[in-house]
Amino acid sequence: MNALDGIRILDLSRVLAGPWCTQTLADLGADVVKVERPPGDNHPGGDDTRGWGPPFLRGRDGADTAEAAYYLGANRNKRSITCDIATPAGQALIRALAAKADVFVENYKVGDMARYGLDFESLRALNPRLVYCSITGFGQTGPYKERAGYDFAIQAMGGLMSVTGERDDLPGGGPQKVGVAVADLFTGLYATVAIQAALRHAERTGEGQHIDMALLDTQVAMLANLGANYLVRGREDGKVPGRAGNAHANIVPYQVFEVAPDAQGQAQHIILAVGNDGQFAKFCAVAGHPELATDPRFAQNQNRVRHRAVLVPLLETILKSRSKADWLAALEAAKVPCGPINSLAEVFADEHVLSRGMVQRWEHPLSGDVDLVASPLKLSATPVRNDLPPPLLGQHTAEVLGDWLGHTPEQLAALQRGGAV
Repeated sequence: MNALDGIRILDLSRVLAGPWCTQTLADLGADVVKVERPPGDNHPGGDDTRGWGPPFLRGRDGADTAEAAYYLGANRNKRSITCDIATPAGQALIRALAAKADVFVENYKVGDMARYGLDFESLRALNPRLVYCSITGFGQTGPYKERAGYDFAIQAMGGLMSVTGERDDLPGGGPQKVGVAVADLFTGLYATVAIQAALRHAERTGEGQHIDMALLDTQVAMLANLGANYLVRGREDGKVPGRAGNAHANIVPYQVFEVAPDAQGQAQHIILAVGNDGQFAKFCAVAGHPELATDPRFAQNQNRVRHRAVLVPLLETILKSRSKADWLAALEAAKVPCGPINSLAEVFADEHVLSRGMVQRWEHPLSGDVDLVASPLKLSATPVRNDLPPPLLGQHTAEVLGDWLGHTPEQLAALQRGGAV
């Protein structure tokens, strides 16, 4: 059995934040029905990310299919139906499904769902226990609520790009986004937490509620210690956190260091993540410079932060004296946090990553075996599901309408003739 067995989720979200949320809920056992736009004369239908390639999934004949890797990475363990919510029959169908659902997830612009009669108040009248989650760029209230929200813009507006990237006074300095869409992904995870909390409340009280998730809210919350640094003292002292490259604002040494080049003369690097004074003393012993651990400028982290400009150049010289393999072996043996900087090829060949089951093989109807990143959730009594590969567009329309609504093949055919599905 799975943790969320019996929970029905009607998912009208697209792209990443919403699908990332519902994929996690599906992994935990919920029956997630992904509602997608039917194909039309001028559009292919479906979630936009189905076409966000290359790369695309390769079919059994060796040719590209229409399924982009992007889509496959965010939609496992779901069932897909098509429904045109712009039609009265499509709206009626969604209302009928919502009456049977526990959770409704959407990421349309503010006000769009009300135009279709699919807003929280309309659906709550049909299903008082419904947990309704709206995911937008800026939320349901506030002066920016009408704006479309995109992860890249949110990383910029929410301060992340002001603290990401090399220092402005060094070559390559300037604003930099994170390599994956972290505002989308974090919003999806926060939405997952909120939905489970709301389900618990509905279980106790019989009352659903509206969850208002905003990418900008999430991005501001993600500022974490840097946000606290500014609010607690930076605002008062006039110090605004800025870009620090790979260094840490509150911990030293905690950054990338260059080590001796490899046999071909290529530059090599490791990360050093010394989190406390004891670890710093161990590092100094491994490095052959125990005197640094007793130097009053460096013995405590707060002083290492204050004297960063003195300490880091000393460490840069020391680290260049030995190879990456030598440093990693010695530091790991001394339990000093460190690590290599792996490419994705190295990540997915790593023996520990593989032993933890983070690469999972699925049987896909178009390609046969396909490897995808697995869920990181590992529950001893209620493990995650691994039974439904990312669905084809509309693959489960007949099945879901039969399961949830008891529709007959004749009723399905009538909906198809009317263009609702």
